[in-house]
Amino acid sequence: MLEQVTVVVPTIGRPSLDVLLDALAAAPGPRPAELILVDDRPTGEPLRPERPGLPPVRVVRTGGGGPARARNLGWRTARTGWIAFLDDDVVTDPDWYSALAADLGSLPADVAGSQGRVRVPLPEDRRPTDWERGTAGLATSSWITADLAYRRAALAQVGGFDERFPRAFREDSDLALRVMGTGSRLVRGERWITHPVRPADRWVSVRVQAGNADDVLMRRLHGADWRDRADAALGRRPQHTAVTVAGVAALGLAATRRPRAALAAAAVWAAGTAEFAWARIAPGPRTRAEMATMALTSAVIPPLATWHWLRGVVRHVGVRQWRGLPDLVLFDRDGTLVHDFPYNGDPAWVRPVDGAKEALDALRARGVRVGVVSNQSGVARGLITREQVDACMARLTELLGPFDTVQYCPHGPDDGCACRKPAPGMVEAACAELDVDPARCVVVGDIGADVEAAAAAGAVGILVPTPVTRDAEIAAATWALRDLGEAVDVVLGGSW
Repeated sequence: MLEQVTVVVPTIGRPSLDVLLDALAAAPGPRPAELILVDDRPTGEPLRPERPGLPPVRVVRTGGGGPARARNLGWRTARTGWIAFLDDDVVTDPDWYSALAADLGSLPADVAGSQGRVRVPLPEDRRPTDWERGTAGLATSSWITADLAYRRAALAQVGGFDERFPRAFREDSDLALRVMGTGSRLVRGERWITHPVRPADRWVSVRVQAGNADDVLMRRLHGADWRDRADAALGRRPQHTAVTVAGVAALGLAATRRPRAALAAAAVWAAGTAEFAWARIAPGPRTRAEMATMALTSAVIPPLATWHWLRGVVRHVGVRQWRGLPDLVLFDRDGTLVHDFPYNGDPAWVRPVDGAKEALDALRARGVRVGVVSNQSGVARGLITREQVDACMARLTELLGPFDTVQYCPHGPDDGCACRKPAPGMVEAACAELDVDPARCVVVGDIGADVEAAAAAGAVGILVPTPVTRDAEIAAATWALRDLGEAVDVVLGGSW
């Protein structure tokens, strides 16, 4: 079973990564097909994960796109049927490999994901702090990617993680709701990980209030009942709003010289703040440092939580469901990737258009597969040979980098084949070769036949006109863009 599993670990290079890698290296049992570490640091020295006992390791880099983008790059880079996500601050149990194989091996086809079980060790010699209690909530949380395995097909179907969630908060719940919205189920497995409480400064509870904006995005995407379906508690946001309104009212009333009303509003603010602080102090160790931190942050959190919530209300207006990136982008060759020299059989005349390599590399860097679909009727006309076409395709790869699939049609316009564009055959063959749903494929070309082939296959067509493109073809295209760079920007921006 594990030969069909890739383990993906997004990381920012914390010391905890070494602890996780040591645990994975020391565990007995069969290994997964691959371990992909996604380095999400903008810069930094290369990761050095090498240690005996690990599965084959690959390191890819996002350049600092955040946890959702990092996980997306990980699963798009993988080629196995299952993707097992682990956070870089957890520790797997010694039997994690075998337990993962058991969890996934007997799942029916309608189960798209399996969540591992989480323990959070708390101090035995004292009561836990507010931060420690909050971390302990992970042990009962649903669909968190600290340890969650998904079928790759399920991730592809919904476009993976929504990268509009900028932090490690709610992006996993959003994905779970979208996957379950397709009719699939998520289940809990029997494997275990340990999630230690990370060291944190006294202001950590203030910083996490930014997640209130993400809650607004969740409501806009999934409706008012999203918390019930995601098993996510409401928390104290209504109380925070009430306390903030009282504080603002007290200031406003004082400014308008209404001292009695201002005093009453201030009393409400003080009572609400005190109640919040005590609710956090009472269960904790009640050390001087902890109580001081709770008092200070309890005054700051309500207005900050309200501010972030209001920021989300303004920012997330008219949001659409996430489609993610396509799984595959296919390019016409002549006139799109390279300058068109009719019936060219000479590799020396394979000359890329400006920006072609940069556009392809941008897609590859995000884990999007790329391919070529090209009509080569010169073969049928006797003007070039298949060997010459192959040589030109090899030169194309040499100049522009590797392609995941290369399809060309050697037939003439009157041969009645199913592959010559605008027929869909080459697009369908490329998707079948890479096990990609045509609905998650984009075809980029310079004439109407490219766009028509995409539509006939159920893919999305983007036209990049050249001087030979007819005005009628441009008018008929849903997408008619200036150049390859703009076409790739549309794809990577999710607008496709």
